[in-house]
Amino acid sequence: MSSILTAADTVLLARDSMAITTAQPGVEGVAKGASEVVAIALNSNIDLGNVVLYAIMALVLVVCSAMASGSEVAFFSLTHSDIDELESSNSVSSRRVLDLLSNPDRLLATILVTNNMVNICLVIMATLLVNEIFTFDGIWEFVFNTIVITFVLLLFGEILPKVVSQANPIKTSQMLSAPLKFLRWALYPLAFILIRTSSRVSRFATKNAEISIEELADAVDLTETGSVEQQKMLSGIVSFGQTEVVEIMHSRVDITGLEFDTDYDEVRKVIVETGYSRIPVYGDDLDDVRGILYVKDLLPYIAEATTFEWQKLLRKPYFVPEHMMIDDLLKEFQKNKIHIAIVVDEYGATQGLISLEDILEEVVGEITDESDEDEDKLYEKIGERSYIFDAKIHIGEFLRVIGFDEDSFQDVEGHAETLAGLMMELKRDLPRRGDELEAHGVKFFIATMDGRRVDKIKVDING
Repeated sequence: MSSILTAADTVLLARDSMAITTAQPGVEGVAKGASEVVAIALNSNIDLGNVVLYAIMALVLVVCSAMASGSEVAFFSLTHSDIDELESSNSVSSRRVLDLLSNPDRLLATILVTNNMVNICLVIMATLLVNEIFTFDGIWEFVFNTIVITFVLLLFGEILPKVVSQANPIKTSQMLSAPLKFLRWALYPLAFILIRTSSRVSRFATKNAEISIEELADAVDLTETGSVEQQKMLSGIVSFGQTEVVEIMHSRVDITGLEFDTDYDEVRKVIVETGYSRIPVYGDDLDDVRGILYVKDLLPYIAEATTFEWQKLLRKPYFVPEHMMIDDLLKEFQKNKIHIAIVVDEYGATQGLISLEDILEEVVGEITDESDEDEDKLYEKIGERSYIFDAKIHIGEFLRVIGFDEDSFQDVEGHAETLAGLMMELKRDLPRRGDELEAHGVKFFIATMDGRRVDKIKVDING
């Protein structure tokens, strides 16, 4: 009887137990929910050997990444004085640095290949180390690896090494020259492919990324560094290839020449009075230039009689078209070893004269010597806002003197280069003595004439 009761009691207890379990279905769910809340936890199966191995390898890779990043800054921030110091040193490390710098493209390619390979390996090793220590749930593994590993890589593998290398470029480059020289040899195939690929891409990009002269000129105008003279020189360089011979030549009326039949005494007199070292020689007029007389060729015959045939010393004249670009003319001067040319128009008539000095002045500014006319003689200030100008003064120089912008008369100057030309553009006719003209608040009065040529112009600036 007791046995039967005991069995029954056992059945009842089992049923009650099942009822209790059924009545509390959330126990297993609570455990599962708790595991979902804890997104990051320590790995219960940590292999200490793997942790130590991964940590050591990650540390080594961080050091390698720091060396690669630091070497890039150290080598390419060396100044000319630093290189001079290395050249004066007889140490092996200094010679290695100079050897590496002899091919900067290959050096940079080696550093970049090394740095990227090391960083990739470092990310992999750091991920293995983190996964060995921690367990993650869902996206938390990606978030943890991205934030922590990226922070460590940037701080210790990029930022700090570059800061230190920037402060001590010579010592850093000397210290890293040996491993870099080995890596340059070991990674040559990859570096060679990188250099060839980048050079091809660069050539393609250069063909499709041309910059106009106007854009370059605007960039120079916006630059505020350097002195006024440096600014003018930069502007001259930019516009050098866009300037025609006719814009800077000495006009026909300003040419000092010699007639072919002039006696030797008169030749010597003209040379002394003008001080020129090269003088054009013409026949009937300046449209018939027969040669150029170089004064230095006369020096051995300076004491000859007036019947001396100096015409035998003439050199062949060099003629150039008026619309030739001065950069092309400079190449011709260099090729033919000449310093002076006669400028002609489409009909072969002489329009002016241009020298090597005129071309150079477009870049470096005015070059004056003892034979040049003083700038002060080109104008005289006679009042607070009144001037007397030589009519042959260049428009740009005229505007500089009166304090106007260089494009102030751009709408009325046409193709004029001188103040006399501006008068002709304003009047649309031949100017005469006593003519009064006005433009942009400036009054012009033609004071004197030399035949049909304007000589002096009085200028009054309206207040």
